[in-house]
Amino acid sequence: MTQVIDKLNWRYATKKFDPAKKLDEAVVERIIEAARLAPTSSGLQPFEVFVVKNPDLRAKIREVGWNQSQITEASHLLVFAAWDNITPERVNMMFDLTNEVRGFINEGWEAYRKQLLGIVAARGDQANFDAAARQAYIALGTALVAAAFEGVDATPMEGFDPAAVDQILSLKERNLRSVVILPLGHRQADGDWLVNLKKVRRPRDKFVTELV
Repeated sequence: MTQVIDKLNWRYATKKFDPAKKLDEAVVERIIEAARLAPTSSGLQPFEVFVVKNPDLRAKIREVGWNQSQITEASHLLVFAAWDNITPERVNMMFDLTNEVRGFINEGWEAYRKQLLGIVAARGDQANFDAAARQAYIALGTALVAAAFEGVDATPMEGFDPAAVDQILSLKERNLRSVVILPLGHRQADGDWLVNLKKVRRPRDKFVTELV
């Protein structure tokens, strides 16, 4: 556990990546796998991850991402895209997959399926998208920890036009909406104003309240 804390103290939101330093694909796959294994509400995994390798697409995303250089200079760019709605078809897909993988049908699980179908139907499209987006952020956090553990720099970014990114990546046709992007790579320390500054977090007594 000490090693994880050390890695989290090492990581920061990298402002300048070295475009000459490419990540090993096996390392990237481990980070993606960590995101895939992240917990999600009801096990729905209501989002997908896009690995944008095409340089033209990344240049277009940079244009609608406040011209942030990390988008094009990082080794890899991940886009987390949430379901635009939690539909009955999607709920049933994941519940059926669970039954298939586990090899049996559980009565309590099937009862919960019916309950969840009622919940998402009553919640409405926008609230369902908001719920899906929150789950994507759990996977983002898991990916950030995995990246730090691998010694990979990462910068979670909301500073982009989601509707424009959706169009660039044809996400609407897949009933998805972009939520957050994650450049991955190695820092270029001599060009990054943030690299040597102390990490700032509130002290524990201002962050944690113990109720006994």
